[in-house]
Amino acid sequence: MFALAEAESRMRALEAELASARERIKHLESLIETDALLDVLNRRGFERELKRAISQVTRYKGSAAIVFIDLDHFKSINDQFGHLAGDAALRAVTGTILKNCRTSDIVARFGGDEFAVLLWNLSEEDAHAKARSFEKKIESLQIRLASDCVSVGASAGVTMLQPSDSPSQTITRADADMYSRKMNKHAAPRYHVATVAAAS
Repeated sequence: MFALAEAESRMRALEAELASARERIKHLESLIETDALLDVLNRRGFERELKRAISQVTRYKGSAAIVFIDLDHFKSINDQFGHLAGDAALRAVTGTILKNCRTSDIVARFGGDEFAVLLWNLSEEDAHAKARSFEKKIESLQIRLASDCVSVGASAGVTMLQPSDSPSQTITRADADMYSRKMNKHAAPRYHVATVAAAS
């Protein structure tokens, strides 16, 4: 009887250890898919979500779009003010994108100064309108760096998810549309610096 009770106790302890290990693995997987600087998904995490979204669009005939955002002339900020200033600009841009998304939308830093946003349940016309809104919101940002205020430009491309797409096909279309947008903007805004007046 004692041996049976001891075996049951040992089994419960092993089950608890297994549950703890699974939680640890889940936490580590989330870190692998999260951008350490901006606390949004990275490319790996976004591609996982994109694959799931394509499956849903294929199965349930819903609608979803990808907006691919590239910051214009962002390298100039790093070159003139340093990488910490660039990090501050990226955080400000990320905050602006998140504020202008719904809770169901998914935001990721795709790499460097590129962002990807997965938008659910909207038309292609609305997706393009949202892309233009992201551009305007980002371009209106005033990012304070010591005695200067810095602003950046943004170019946003759009593609709708198609049934049986692959993630790479979707990303390629969104990237191509972004590049076309960047090339065809009549006056692509360069980053701007305005000296902040000292408080009197």
